[in-house]
Amino acid sequence: MKLPGKLSKRTRSLRFRLTISYVVFFSLLLGSVGVLFRQALVSLLDRQARALLEEEWAAVNGYLRFERRRQHEWFYDPTDQEDAAIVERLRRYFLLTDAEGNVMEASNAYRVLGVEKPNEVRTALRSSRVEWKTRRASNGEPYLVRAGLLHDDRRRAYFMAIALPLAENERTVEGFTVNYFVLLPVMILASSLLGWFLAGRALRPLHDVSKTAQNITGSNLDLRIVPRGSGDELDHLIETFNRMMERLAASFEQIRQFSTDVSHELRTPLTAIRGQLEVALFTARTPEQYREAMVNALEDVERLGQIVKALLLLSQSESGQLALQKSAVELSSLVLDVVDQFQIPAEAAQVNLTAELPEPCTVQADRIQIERLVSNLLSNAIKYTGPGGRVSVRLRREAEEVLLEVEDNGQGIPAGDLPHIFDRFYRVQSAEHSPEKGLGLGLSFVAWIAKAHGGRVEVASVPGEGSRFLIRLPQGDGADRIEGALA
Repeated sequence: MKLPGKLSKRTRSLRFRLTISYVVFFSLLLGSVGVLFRQALVSLLDRQARALLEEEWAAVNGYLRFERRRQHEWFYDPTDQEDAAIVERLRRYFLLTDAEGNVMEASNAYRVLGVEKPNEVRTALRSSRVEWKTRRASNGEPYLVRAGLLHDDRRRAYFMAIALPLAENERTVEGFTVNYFVLLPVMILASSLLGWFLAGRALRPLHDVSKTAQNITGSNLDLRIVPRGSGDELDHLIETFNRMMERLAASFEQIRQFSTDVSHELRTPLTAIRGQLEVALFTARTPEQYREAMVNALEDVERLGQIVKALLLLSQSESGQLALQKSAVELSSLVLDVVDQFQIPAEAAQVNLTAELPEPCTVQADRIQIERLVSNLLSNAIKYTGPGGRVSVRLRREAEEVLLEVEDNGQGIPAGDLPHIFDRFYRVQSAEHSPEKGLGLGLSFVAWIAKAHGGRVEVASVPGEGSRFLIRLPQGDGADRIEGALA
């Protein structure tokens, strides 16, 4: 039978399952407590009954006298009402036989329980042990019997048994059992209601998280849940959720800015291409004018291709599809080649570019990616170093690492931007005036390439004094595949 949708959803809820757990736990607990209390009550009443019979046994020895063999009498003052009442009580459930099992005295109440047979008496006397047994009368009432050996002054053996009715004890146990287990469903119901309330109260922060998550949109990422201040797991969950929202907000802001930048970067060359072609179409008259328009359009197409290439490379690096093609790379010559390539742009920007390289320094690395790393660092350094500035490249060994250092005395990076300069799409705001505005991916690629080779990037910068980027690469073999290096 399939439950209705709403009921089925409620029975699958965490609150319902927690409540069921509470109910099952308390049911087992209360049931076990009831059984233990009942057993404790039975044991207590049994000990009390046995103690009372021990007292009765001692009292019988005080009142019973043996004059000669098979003759006895109860020694007490019949005029003393208290003694008479005690002896009457002792003889109510009483049996006395000789060593052969012949009955010397037996009360009518004890005869109803059944007098021991001679062979049973002889066996009991031979064992010399006290016997405790429970018997039931013909009407079903229980009795506790104490039986054992008794000696007179001449060490003659006799068998004596006294009994105590247990009907009151049995009614007490039955009353407790009935009352407790009749109240048990009420206690279980109360625990169910309490468990439902406590589960709802405990899960309220989870509902707040769920409700907040449902209200989240791309334009509404400033929602936060106020911690309760208890320092428990739910507070930890709330703090984690709030930090996640902060990261999402930052990521959405970066993506939004990236979309704006990409749109601008793509629109500029496309607009230029269209304008140049339209001008050529309507105004050009000579082959030279057409050639000039085509050359300018091709330059913008090249810029467009570089943008698309950077975006494709970023996508491959994020998805882990870009495998490193490692080989023995001589870093000194590689860095020198890249520095030589940037000498012309450096001279055009009136920047002095120098390199301090050691003897051959060979590592296992992907040559293309290391070239891209060095190119990005030099491109940034030259771009943000003013005329008359300097950019220095140094390569050295240190312990088990190879250190590549790129230092400039340019405009530097503000302290508030330093923690974010390796984030994807992030650009330092103070550099907005640069005529060569980029997409904010260059340093992201630098960090990614260093990490993919098992290394790391360190940066130190002072606004107005310049920046120093230090790349640490292990001399041994690094990771062979990039898996979320930019995460």
